[in-house]
Amino acid sequence: MHPRTFRFAVVAALAPTAQAWQGLARRAENLGYSTLLAPDTMNTLEPFTALAAAATATETLRVGTFVLPAPFYPPSEIVWRALALDLLSGGRLDLGLGAGRPGAEAEVVHRERRFGTPAERVKQLSDALHMVKEEMAAAADGHSPLKPAQRPHPPILVAAAGRKMFQLAAAEADIITLGLPPGTTEDGLAAKVAELRTIAGSRFDDLELNYNIAGVGTDLPAFLSREMGVDPDELIRDGAPSILTGTTQEMADKLRRRRDELGISYIAVNGMFLEKLAPVVELLAGT
Repeated sequence: MHPRTFRFAVVAALAPTAQAWQGLARRAENLGYSTLLAPDTMNTLEPFTALAAAATATETLRVGTFVLPAPFYPPSEIVWRALALDLLSGGRLDLGLGAGRPGAEAEVVHRERRFGTPAERVKQLSDALHMVKEEMAAAADGHSPLKPAQRPHPPILVAAAGRKMFQLAAAEADIITLGLPPGTTEDGLAAKVAELRTIAGSRFDDLELNYNIAGVGTDLPAFLSREMGVDPDELIRDGAPSILTGTTQEMADKLRRRRDELGISYIAVNGMFLEKLAPVVELLAGT
């Protein structure tokens, strides 16, 4: 298969004002990023509201949830919200779903929902994925005035790392984000992609692979270690792919190699490094 072209996303969660949030979205669009991704936590902007505001301030920038934990929502609510955002964004939604990130158990009680066992949460995600597809297709073809702008449904992104999640994502997703710990090495990343390739079989080439860059460069803010749970300097010494270092050309070469060898063509970056990665985006986006 010919390698996919590169696209880049910014992961952002907070802004001091509506104007600042929409300004960030416009800046990302102007710099050549394809997507603004918003996480779903109790300490950040509610993703559907934030992404709707971003979509109204931009023309081509896609918006995506990164990701909605399935245990937080009744599946029908995911469909309803996604239909609205896909319509209001003019068909620019990527719907990201997952089974619940580490730490989400402490938040789900505020949603008056239960955070089940890993197996139960994978089942919840599977049910949500099926309902999204079925109800979106029914809305597209039925008499409801609320219809998806993208047919039969928006692209679906699933965050996955383990075997069970790889099996589900390989069967149901359009995009898979590799939800690996920041300390994962280059060899560890390659091993996970190889595992996914085996599980996905003939569907592997249909999947767009996403990987999240937590930091760019060697001059990293001290609080990043708290966010990541590991010392970024240690990751730099180990050459962990979650931190991208080097000149613009060296960083671009690293991403090209991962794309050509592993198939990772969709790169997300922490919003605080929007500007630092911009020269690489200019060099690689769409190539």
